Amino acid sequence: MKKKFLIITIIGLMSLSLKAQILTPVKWSYGFKSISKVEVVVFLKATIDQGWHVYSQTVKDGGPVKTSFTFTPSAAYTLVGKTIEPQPIIKFEKVFGMDVRYFEREVVFQQKIKLKTGRVTVKGQLEYMTCNDRKCLPPDDVEFHIDVK
Repeated sequence: MKKKFLIITIIGLMSLSLKAQILTPVKWSYGFKSISKVEVVVFLKATIDQGWHVYSQTVKDGGPVKTSFTFTPSAAYTLVGKTIEPQPIIKFEKVFGMDVRYFEREVVFQQKIKLKTGRVTVKGQLEYMTCNDRKCLPPDDVEFHIDVK
């Protein structure tokens, strides 16, 4: 009986240990704002833990993975222009040997959309990479959907 209890306890502690090792320093949230009857701006907001940063859409080749957005094509809406971002921080990072553009604490990316119907769900996927002063996490893909009324 004691051996079974000990084995169950060890397995439980190991699973807690593995779960504790998963870092998620970036949380994504989404919203929209109507700017006319047929146009909206969707917002893709990254809230970034202290000490971490997320890279711009305009990182040059040879550097970290840039943030990118892929919107699922739909007959219900069309994209107007490109996804825009605020002015990033520009800093030389030794690990990449180049100036990189990134954001700290939070960043809101915006995409203007023209609606073809009254109510739509904007879907897509974003890819981003996050680093701190000691390490980088592998790039992550996140699916999103934004219900626009």
